Amino acid sequence: MKRINQLSIHVINQIAAGEVIERPSSVVKELVENSVDAGATKIEVSISNECRDIRIADNGSGIHPDDIELAFSKHATSKISNENDLWNIHTLGFRGEALASIISIAKVTCTTRTKEFEYGTRVESQNSVVKKSQTGCAIGTIMEVKDLFFNQPVRLKFLKSAKTEFAYIQELMQSIALSHPEVAFVLKNNGNNIISTGQNSDLLTRINEIYSSSFVEFLRPIEKTDELSKLKITGYTSTPAYTRSSKKAIYTFINSRMVKCPILLKAIDLAYKNMLPHGKYPFVVLNLEIPTSDVDVNAHPTKREVRYKNPNQIFNFLYSAIDLALSNRTYSTDKETENINILPFTQTSKESDNAVYITEKNDTATINTERYSAPQIFPVKESQSPVPQKSFKIELEPQTEDSRDYNIIGQYYNTYILIETKAGLEIVDQHIADERYIYEKLKSNKNNASQLLLISDILNLETSEVELLMQAKDKLMSFGYQIEKISATQIIFRKVPQIIAHIKPVDIVAELLVNIKGNLDSLEEKILITTSCKAAVKAGEHLNLWQMEELIKNWKKTKHPYTCPHGRPISKTLSNKEVAAFFNRNA
Repeated sequence: MKRINQLSIHVINQIAAGEVIERPSSVVKELVENSVDAGATKIEVSISNECRDIRIADNGSGIHPDDIELAFSKHATSKISNENDLWNIHTLGFRGEALASIISIAKVTCTTRTKEFEYGTRVESQNSVVKKSQTGCAIGTIMEVKDLFFNQPVRLKFLKSAKTEFAYIQELMQSIALSHPEVAFVLKNNGNNIISTGQNSDLLTRINEIYSSSFVEFLRPIEKTDELSKLKITGYTSTPAYTRSSKKAIYTFINSRMVKCPILLKAIDLAYKNMLPHGKYPFVVLNLEIPTSDVDVNAHPTKREVRYKNPNQIFNFLYSAIDLALSNRTYSTDKETENINILPFTQTSKESDNAVYITEKNDTATINTERYSAPQIFPVKESQSPVPQKSFKIELEPQTEDSRDYNIIGQYYNTYILIETKAGLEIVDQHIADERYIYEKLKSNKNNASQLLLISDILNLETSEVELLMQAKDKLMSFGYQIEKISATQIIFRKVPQIIAHIKPVDIVAELLVNIKGNLDSLEEKILITTSCKAAVKAGEHLNLWQMEELIKNWKKTKHPYTCPHGRPISKTLSNKEVAAFFNRNA
């Protein structure tokens, strides 16, 4: 073995750069976060040369000329001074690694000025060597990074295409812009404006600036405060009217810091359970404010992973906030969501993509609240100038049993109920609406009545199917199903839930097997879904006016009236404006 040598500062910085700077978007993240920490209200990011040239200009506080050289050295920062500060971090950056890492893998020029000086300072660096000079400039900082990875050919070789790398940068800038609506952001690619936002925007306006105004109407506000624990969550979540095929539109922030947190994602997934089709996800933007002493943001060099002092509390707090936002209720300060059974989590220090590992022991309804939502993200706007400031407001209109702000017109194709509302013509799928009502009714009723079958056919099944039903026998019994094994390949129904007594046993068992075959996890939930689907009014079934009135009244009382337990949408509204436009009328 060779003798031990002290590595040079340049090599040390390059090793650190491998952790902090993974790709061009990593450079953008570190430098834009520095601009935000410097109090900038305007930040412009310009990308060129296949994402290897990056220019970031801000109007922040700037860097003192006596500190500028120190700022480019490793572990030099103005944001913490001792170990206790690690538990009281109020800035996005604090490790003092980014600048030292960047100058080891790129040619960097920094021009900066503070308000105390009439002149600025210019620093040029290459291969970790820093040269300083005096220059004229405005208050703030301009960072110019050129030829990224010029001295690391292997890293350069494995970069994706310029289009892909810019997509990472664009996603990053969208996230930062959403977490800091008080800051005006501009993102340019080869001189073209891709993102351009105003200053002092509220979050809803910022969402509109980045996405689309037509998208705003499908958002519901998230707002919950726990004074005792000093927790507060704010943001917006979408209804199931829109869905997205990936989780890229789920933005989670801790004290306005972008985080990748499995606890937050699990709470969101559970809140939307049985509301979205398989493979579809909601649009969510939320910020959790938590005492800095209760969260560790120093879990990884990228600062995207966090650990909590009380992860169960965070999970339930977020779940109840989203659940309330998605429910068919108005916001209140009551304690209706406080009695939530805490789902257990296991937290470990094992290194991986997630800082926290989650184990959900009971995947059924241990949480006594409701759900709602999900959207389909529209393409990000490409604007040439900042979007004019516009105020948006979302109001939830509560549904009550006695409210009759609608008029049932009739039935279409013996499948859809047509309703005249103030908003327009609403088309309701009768089976899905009835299924949602029955599902929630069964879920809230712990004692489901059974119907004894005087005559029931012997059903012939595969041996494995009979064994599967026998394994779930006790659980099925709790929901009103009594199944008796006649032989290795035969069973008979003695009892079924009263609500589906009119269904043929052969159809019931087929549906049960579809839901439980090969997987007994979440069995209770699957039985509820199967039962409600079988019991609901069928498509193609003629209904009289009274039956339609009863079905719609029951559906409108549900907590989650947007989708059935399978995630299919229940209704579609054609606005008065749409109908009038088709006939060339003014709405």
